Amino acid sequence: MSPLDFIHGFELADLPTNVAAQLPLAVADLIAVATGGAATRAAKIMADFASNQFGGDLPLLFAPGTASPAGLALSAGMTIDALDAHDGYNPAKGHIGCPLFAAILPVAIRNNVSGQDFLAALAMGYEFGARASVAQHGTVADYHTSGSWGAVTAAAACARIMQLDTAQTRHALGIAEYHGPRSQMMRCIDHPTMVKDGSSWGAMAGVSATMLAARGFTGAPAITVEDAPAFWSDLGQTWTLHQQYYKNYPVCRWAQPPIEAALSLMLAHKINHADIIALEVTTFHESTRLATATPRTTEEAQYSTCFPTAVAIVRGDVTPRDIADNALDDSDVLRLSRLTTFCEDDHANAVFPQQRLAKVTMTLRDGRVLTSDWKEPRWDATAPPTPAELRAKFDALTIPALGKAWSKDIADTIATLHDRPFSDLATLICQPIKRPTSAESSL
Repeated sequence: MSPLDFIHGFELADLPTNVAAQLPLAVADLIAVATGGAATRAAKIMADFASNQFGGDLPLLFAPGTASPAGLALSAGMTIDALDAHDGYNPAKGHIGCPLFAAILPVAIRNNVSGQDFLAALAMGYEFGARASVAQHGTVADYHTSGSWGAVTAAAACARIMQLDTAQTRHALGIAEYHGPRSQMMRCIDHPTMVKDGSSWGAMAGVSATMLAARGFTGAPAITVEDAPAFWSDLGQTWTLHQQYYKNYPVCRWAQPPIEAALSLMLAHKINHADIIALEVTTFHESTRLATATPRTTEEAQYSTCFPTAVAIVRGDVTPRDIADNALDDSDVLRLSRLTTFCEDDHANAVFPQQRLAKVTMTLRDGRVLTSDWKEPRWDATAPPTPAELRAKFDALTIPALGKAWSKDIADTIATLHDRPFSDLATLICQPIKRPTSAESSL
């Protein structure tokens, strides 16, 4: 099936049962991450910007103010991307769900679609985005952010919801690819800032491209879609939605193997963090570039390997509170982060991006030198989280922010979204967060 035919011809019934079961989990995970991301400075700045510069009547995702569809997409993309805890796809070296969900949220609201139609657009978008990402990586020399191919993916899903014809859809994809953010990912890795993975700009570009195409604006053909057929040959046959990974730590995926390696040593040898005098992380090249040892912002903490590894060693876990702007001065964590060194490994490089490997060597005050086995991140597609584990993550992120009642309403609505209008969910999530009292959080 051609990409253009797939955009409008895909049906939810086409999905195997196990793949379809992933849809509500993906929606819940993205919304949960958005509740955490909404508290960040980056998300607040972008929401305020969208409301003031992209005037409209659509309420924002977990933020005050209203905006146009493009403005809501921009703000929603940053709200999710601001906390690096959302799903991803190994071959993409990035994230499909964030720009996709952010783009179709306002278009689904504006077009008053059913929950089933929203889910169908989301499922189609995950499959389209998987191919768009590898097509771009396979045909373009530089490594671009998720927002680049995410813009084309967003346009595809929006074109489906808006029921554009084939010619309009083709123009929407072309406009989105031409104007999408071709931002270089490693620039953000080397200089962690609020630009993040480009997903917010990609969502905005995708929405804008589709609305322009609907008005008759034309665009050059999308090269990654029309001139790279080898990357699209299994569309509608091989399903990638259930090949997404999920994150149990709110930091870059590349930093998560060292966390697992360090925790395995701490557990196996009952180590006290004060007894560690040297740390070496052996891993793939991209992970070694996450080298900010003394982060000053949450963005620098999220795009660091040594800092969250040190947090895990000291506290046994890494939570959003541990990498927040106001939580970066723990002397025990900083000591370990600053003494960490990196070693790039040929084997780890060879299997990236399909696998992300790391091992950790600890030198202790008593002279012992301990080295872990190779470790991968938890919750990869090869060893996915259970629904109960994802629900626990959902509760951990949403209940402190929203309270138990609001959190439960969102979870229940997602679970029954097939049989209700999408507006039921949109109403719950497109409103400002009013921090619950301690009593509301425990109800």
